[in-house]
Amino acid sequence: MDYFKEREAEINGSLLAVLSGENLLFLGPPGTAKTQLAKNICQSIKGGNFYNYLLTSFSTPEEIFGPLSLKALEEDEFRRKIEGCLPTAHIALLDEIFKASSAILNSLLTILNEHKYHNGREIVDVPLLSVFGASNELPEEDESLEALYDRFLFRYRLAYIQDDENFRTLLFRSPEDFTPCIQISVSEIEEVRRSAKSIPVDSDVEMIITELRKNLQLQEIEISDRRWKKVIQVLKVAACSSGCPAVDRTTALLLQHMLWNLPEERETIRKTVFELAVSGGISTEKMRHEAEDLQAAVSIALKNELPAKAVCDSCGEEFHLRQEIEVHHISHPNHSYILRIEGSSEGSSRIYPYENLIREIDNLHENAGKKSTLSPAQKEIFEKEFGVLGDRVKHVKYRFEEERELLRQLMEANIWLSTLDRNEALLLHDARNIELSEIDALISKYQSMPGLQSKQVQPKQQSIKEDAKVSVPDNGNSVNGFMKGIGSRFKLK
Repeated sequence: MDYFKEREAEINGSLLAVLSGENLLFLGPPGTAKTQLAKNICQSIKGGNFYNYLLTSFSTPEEIFGPLSLKALEEDEFRRKIEGCLPTAHIALLDEIFKASSAILNSLLTILNEHKYHNGREIVDVPLLSVFGASNELPEEDESLEALYDRFLFRYRLAYIQDDENFRTLLFRSPEDFTPCIQISVSEIEEVRRSAKSIPVDSDVEMIITELRKNLQLQEIEISDRRWKKVIQVLKVAACSSGCPAVDRTTALLLQHMLWNLPEERETIRKTVFELAVSGGISTEKMRHEAEDLQAAVSIALKNELPAKAVCDSCGEEFHLRQEIEVHHISHPNHSYILRIEGSSEGSSRIYPYENLIREIDNLHENAGKKSTLSPAQKEIFEKEFGVLGDRVKHVKYRFEEERELLRQLMEANIWLSTLDRNEALLLHDARNIELSEIDALISKYQSMPGLQSKQVQPKQQSIKEDAKVSVPDNGNSVNGFMKGIGSRFKLK
């Protein structure tokens, strides 16, 4: 639909929230089509009732849950007339939700979490599929508001239209009245949820979520156990409605919209989610560091044997290895040293502070063109370490090259990913593949260092398709077809 510009991710999240029975929060300034979006999504539900209300600190329970029933009061019962109010809605938009009074908040928490409303002595099942909350700002530090905030699993930060062409379209073209091209019933939504419960989760997705939780904890970003549990169910609904046989790595990209607490955490979480999902948890940066650390270890080992005997001028201790001098310097940082170079009277009489001594030793190594001081045992260890790392890099690189097309197909089949997500994931995949080539070349370069012999071992080549055993879903799936239909109505062409 041409009315909604630059809202693809928000539309996807809104539809998925309705299907999975979760609530969604829009943070941002007024005038960003929040109400229109929620209202139009409600029209895609057969017989769906839409409820919209702007909350203030002075709002009363009667405004949200309905007025007191005078007839019930005559019978000494405290009951509200809830028809047409929040307890009878399928989709609700509560604007400025964090300004709700404490009188409203307690009932609101029960409705959001349990979909039940205590109407006097009667407990009413609320038909709400999803509540859309909207606010210009995050709640202040308040336990009650934090509990309310935690009930909104999906979170989106909205901004005004950025693209000039989209802005002109918004201003100067009359949007057509929204008419859903296809509708779904509440019973069909419930069937999707039931079917999703049996959808398996790929092992690499389990690993991604485990690693993501550890990563966030290191950054002091805490996610409640309740939210993690709900996240898994949402991923299953996303996979089921896309016609996927399992929750795969591409579905894990949706985690970026469900885990941040503060707006400033969004980009960090998005980057971490993409890194883990695209690479399957493999860190190319870590591989590069491993290669560089090995190279540094070889360099140190090659220069460990001193080109001349060193003597401590302060205590007379003699040294034959650089490591011995380093240990001595830690214990005696103020001691000075003499280098006894054969055939050089000047070297025998010159006194060096520690830093100058190390520079002079490096110069002597360089001038002598010393190729190797590695022992056979050291050489064997380093060759083995480089060989193992090189094999691992080659194997990962082969998997990356093999899986690109499969990754693209899986993302195309995943109806919940935005165009931006798909493009960014493929660009990141290609960037990581280039990095792996660079690391492979780096390892080959290090293996040819003086004192080392390269042992190139080709890794066993195995197709990522055989490893992953992932099948691309049939786009003819009935639920998938429904979502494609609704998506074509909301999204930009």
